[in-house]
Amino acid sequence: MNKMFKIKLAKGDTVIVRSGKYKGKTGKIVTTSPINNTVTVEGINIVKKHQKPNNQHPQGGIIEITKPINISKVGIYDPSTKRASRIKIKSNADGGKVRLFAKSGKEIK
Repeated sequence: MNKMFKIKLAKGDTVIVRSGKYKGKTGKIVTTSPINNTVTVEGINIVKKHQKPNNQHPQGGIIEITKPINISKVGIYDPSTKRASRIKIKSNADGGKVRLFAKSGKEIK
């Protein structure tokens, strides 16, 4: 039984890496995994994999793939402050939820 983590980030959000080898780099989220508490970010954590020949790669060889990164290492990128921010969730008049940047208070598109 795996624990499901609550992820406030969504596919398509622009994030900035806060720590590690790719610190300071930004990219869009491709996938989220609440079970593993990870996100896959475009252009971040690229590794080389030795691939045996198969239908998808008839030649085989060394291919580059993007691996997931722990969610604690990324923060949502706030364009107004040009820094990482946390996410606040607020309910609006309709009863729906709205995601806001914690620092600037602006709505996340």
